[in-house]
Parts: sequence; structure tokens; C-alpha cells
Amino acid sequence: MSGKAAKTAKFHVDEVSMMIGTDGSHETEYGGTTPAVGTPFAMTQWCAATRINGISRTMYRHCDSVLIGFMGTHQPAIWMGDYGFMTLMPQSGELKIKAKDRQVRLDRGKEVAKPYYYKVSYASGKHGGSEITTEMTATSRASFFHVTYPKDEKALLYLEAGRENEGGFIRIYPDKREVHIYNKERHDAHLGPALPGFKGYYVLKFSQDFADYGTWRDGAVSGKSVQAEGGSVGGYVEFPAGTTWVDVRIGSSFIDFEQAAVNLSKEIPARSSFASVTKKVKKEWEEKLSKIDLEGASEEDRTIFYTAFFRTLQYPREFSEYGRYYSPFDDKVHQGVSYNAYSLWDTFRAEHPWLQIMAPERVDDMVTALVQMYEEGGWIPKWPNPTYTNIMIGTHADAVIADAYVNGFRDYDVEKAYEAIRKDAYVPPTGDDKSRWGDREWWNGGYEARGGLTNYLKNGYVADDKTNESVARTLEFALSDYCIAQMAKALGKTADYEDLMRRAKNYRYLYNPKTKLFQARNADGSWAGEHSGFTEGANWTYQFCVMQDVQGLIDLMGGDESFAAALDNVFDNGHYRHDNEPGHHYVYLYNYCGRFDKAQERIPEILDTHYRNGADGLSGNDDCGQMSAWYLFSSLGFYPVTPASGEYALGIPRFPSARVELPQGKVLTVRAEGLKEHKHLPVILFNGKKLDAPFIDIRDLMKGGVLEFKAE
Repeated sequence: MSGKAAKTAKFHVDEVSMMIGTDGSHETEYGGTTPAVGTPFAMTQWCAATRINGISRTMYRHCDSVLIGFMGTHQPAIWMGDYGFMTLMPQSGELKIKAKDRQVRLDRGKEVAKPYYYKVSYASGKHGGSEITTEMTATSRASFFHVTYPKDEKALLYLEAGRENEGGFIRIYPDKREVHIYNKERHDAHLGPALPGFKGYYVLKFSQDFADYGTWRDGAVSGKSVQAEGGSVGGYVEFPAGTTWVDVRIGSSFIDFEQAAVNLSKEIPARSSFASVTKKVKKEWEEKLSKIDLEGASEEDRTIFYTAFFRTLQYPREFSEYGRYYSPFDDKVHQGVSYNAYSLWDTFRAEHPWLQIMAPERVDDMVTALVQMYEEGGWIPKWPNPTYTNIMIGTHADAVIADAYVNGFRDYDVEKAYEAIRKDAYVPPTGDDKSRWGDREWWNGGYEARGGLTNYLKNGYVADDKTNESVARTLEFALSDYCIAQMAKALGKTADYEDLMRRAKNYRYLYNPKTKLFQARNADGSWAGEHSGFTEGANWTYQFCVMQDVQGLIDLMGGDESFAAALDNVFDNGHYRHDNEPGHHYVYLYNYCGRFDKAQERIPEILDTHYRNGADGLSGNDDCGQMSAWYLFSSLGFYPVTPASGEYALGIPRFPSARVELPQGKVLTVRAEGLKEHKHLPVILFNGKKLDAPFIDIRDLMKGGVLEFKAE
């Protein structure tokens, strides 16, 4: 902890720094966050744009010096694409269409960014001029812009409906002060099935009359034109001379224009003022962020903590619209609730367990959404954006669903959910014996699911000469098998349970006792290359990826002392990469080999090294809340190492005291006595009773009480 302890702020939401994670030295491997505005889990976010976004390129980066507009966006992470988006840009004087022409200098001193509000002032035009001030706030499916124009210049609003390929559509209704836009683009379209019915719809309603208007296509402007459609297409609106301000309310939808208007009327009614909507959105964030109060934390730590908390409440995003939703899995509109943007390879580890505590009212619906994707598309997706993308490996929805079930979330079709994850475990994808399943392969009409499952079922491991990333797949399949087994056991499916628990030990087939590392094998059983078969890492990165059977791994590696020494080697010799998820549980493995003291020493080091208050303050992509969730759990002193186990591993709190509001009105107080004086606080009491081991049952903790950490 740094600096003096801070007094509790009036609003936790104002302690959030929207800029943490928006920059870094690498083009893609930084936090990848944006200062996007919206309510928790917003369907459509609204963000200032400093660059043209795309796969591996978000629309905002802190090191950029220009502003090119404001976007309605659905891009969930830097290495995923956007879809169904739109851009607007208040301008004065002369209409400018191309990004390089319309860009203005971005003065950070004139920028205000909050979860509920964004404001920036800029001189219109490349060479300066009078200032325009744009303010925006947003709900889940709607936004509100308040634009202040210089009174002595022409007041314009640039609108972009499409950029290229599928493009978009714009229709201007001057008499109604409305503009309708839809965008058909999906940056990740090549990774998933065609969706002829997909569109992101927007209805824009203005407070002022239109003095002029028109459309543009491929940069060519058509004055007084009310409609345009195509690849690079958009329009503009000019307001009457002397206009000094304009309010624009925008509703978004994936269903149709009518639903976009309904969403707008429900979330930002015509009678709303900009100030009232901003206040409402701020209140919604504050209600969430005030669930945790910290005592004895520095201002620096408070900023990092509440920023991380904010980031965990953005994904998965809402995808339903007041009782209906468009499904990108069968290209149809359905009744019900839905979510999207599940970064499952990352978020099964800590983000989804965190939501069980901080957003329990959404967990059942998030599981329901996954089950619906299975029903509508045939498989639960690995990374829906918004449909199948075949990005990453494994089927970690298995862990998310089983973990939710084990921890008491049951308000969804349980049998259908089990059917879906069981299919992951037992049914190879079409063409499994003919494809190597390269990551991000172009869509060929089939979903990958567990690529390599054919050989996994036959040999107990994914064969390296048959399937890419074979070691990582084997380890992750085995973990998922364990998770499904826990749900099978609870549902009385004994045969499945016994078979899946046997498979949960398949990691043993790839353990090389000579190197004490996991190594790929070919279909004939021979060892493959030492560094072959891994995903976003190497053999050191995956050395301890056996969360489901830690004791079994300890035995393989020669017992507690050898295991602890191997962990030391990973941390002391640069093999631990906190900026990538496979190792996120590593530090807590010390708990299993009798070296809880080592865990308590290293956790603060990780927190100090990888989380800072600054644009480059987050190592590695936040990955839809996973990096942030790790910080939050570890700061509070406990962490979910093994999904579906019903257990937290304990660590060491970062703050002397924290009060956490739990589901069903319960309260957990975490206290750390002597935190400044001692590296180790090995004595742990829960509700006055000393714990025998550094673990605690999740259901016990969720009943509330006092968790105390003390020195000997």
C-alpha cells in the first residue's frame, strides 16, 4: 500500500479511473480498456474514438493525440472485432468526412471521463477555430449527447453508418427531427457463420430543427438526400444559424428500428434532461460499487480497486431488449433474456465467480443465455462475438455452468444445461479427424468445440501430430471434465461422474518425469517437440495447469518440497506471466503443499507489480474483467482456484479492513491485523473459529460473518 490512508469518498464511482489500461508499450498486449460510458453490463457502450477500430485495435488509446468522433460500440476486447456500430462527430464550419480530415487535436486537460459521463472540448477543424464541447451519458441500450456549438459558425453533425464490406444504411426524417441508421458490419464475420438478418439499429432524435441535411457515400456528398446505403456510407445534419446547443438521444437495438425507439423511450424518455439521465446512471453505478467499503486503503489503492470493480461489471453484456432478443446463433428473434461477450477462456477463472458475489441477480440469466446459444446453434460457444468465432481452445462454459450450479444457482433449465456441457465432453466436432483446428481459422461451416476430442477420447490426450495446441487442450479438457463431473454427481448421473472423474486425470499422460514439465505426445505415444502444443504460453506457463487435482500433481512432481521448489523456480526465474491467464492460480498452489507463507509473500508482489494507477497500469489485456477480478479477489484475501469445487483458497488481504455486501442481505467483514508489521498472517479465523487449513467453503463464506487474518 502506498501513501496515507484515504478517507472514504462520498461516491465510490468517482474513484474510478477510466484511463487505467488504455495504453501500454505494446500495440495490443496492454490493458485494452476504453473509457466507454454505459450502465453495468450495457448492451451498447459509447466511447470517444481516437482511431479507427478493428480486430486488435480499439477505438481509443491514451497515447493518441487526436479525436475522430464518438462511437456506439460492441467491441468487448482489443483482440476481438466490433459489430453493429455507428459513429458521430459534432463539427462546425465545414463538413469533413474522412477520419484524417475530420480529426481534431485532443487536449487531455479538456477531457472528463467517468463511468456515467464523458466530456471533451475541442477546436473544430484541423487548423483550430472556436471550440465545440461534447458531453455524453448512456444507459444499456440508449445514449444522450449534449453538444455545445460556437454561436458564430455553422453547426454540423457528421454521421457514419458503414465503413466497408457489408456497410450500412441511413435515412433522414427532417420533419420528425430523426435519423435512422443500421450497420451490418461484423469485424469477426470471417470466423463465424453468415447472418443475413444481422443489423445494429439506431434511432437518433434531435432537440433542434434541421436547416440542412444530406448523405454521403464513398466520400461523395449528396445534399438534401434523405437515404443512402452501401459500404462507406453516412450522412450529416446542419442546424439553424445561431444554434449554440443540441441534444441528441439515441436508442440502439439488434431487432429493428421500432425496438430501438422503444428502448430509447424506456431508458431515456423525451422528457428527460441530460443532467437527470447522468444522475440516474451515476446512481446505478454507485449502488453496485458501494457494495464494498475499504478501510485503511490509500487513495492510490482505492482508485485501482474501484476501477477494477467497475471493469468486472461490464461483461458479459446484455443482449436482450425488454423480453425479446435477436439470436446470432440462428439469425432469429426470440422471446426471453440474453447476454453476449463471454471471454470464457479467461473469465471462468475469476470473473464469473466474482459475479456470483457482486451480481448474483444476473448469474442465472447468464447461464440461460449460454443454454439458449446451444439450443439455437448446436453448441455452447467458446467466445461469442456475437456468434461463434472459434477463438481460443477448450469449452470453458462447462466450468462456468457447473460452478454456478455447485454454488447454488439453479434458476435455468438445469437438464438442458447439463445436456449442453455433456455434449462438449463426448461429441467431437464435425471434421475433427481431418482438421488441425488452428486458432482463428476462417469459418468453414462447422463449430470447433473441443477440437482434438477424437484422439482425447481414444488415447486420453490430444495428439500433437493431429491437432494444434495439443498440450493446452488436453489440460483444459481434463479440467472441464472435472467440472462437468461435479454437476453430474449432483444430478445423480453416476456413470457420467465416474467416467469424467477418470478423464480429469488425463493430464498424467503428458507429464514428462524427466523434465517435470508437460510435453506433447503424438498419436502413437511418442514424445513430440518439447515446446510444441501450447496456447499463448509455453511449457513453463502450463506447468501447474491442473487445478482439479493439485494433490495428484504434487505427487507426480515428487511431493510437497519438490512442488514448492518448482513453484519458486517459476516465480523467481521469470516464468510466471501474470499478464496471461493460465497462471492466475499459481500463487495459491503454495496453499496445497504446506507453504502458505510463500503465497502470502508473493501475492502483494504481484499486486504491486501488475496493477497501477495510470494509463499503462494494467499488464496484459483486462480480458473482459478477468485481470480485474483477480485483483479484487486477491485484495480481499481469497480466490477461486478450482471451479465447481465449492472452495476458495485463502491468501492475504491488501487492506486492514473491508466490508463486503453479499447476496441475500448477508455481510462479510475481512480484517487483517498487523498488516503493516508482518509479512505473514497465518492465523485465520472465521466467525471466531480458527481454520485448520488456508481454505474456506464458498457456501460458508456466503453466509457472511468475519474473516480475520492474524500473525502468530
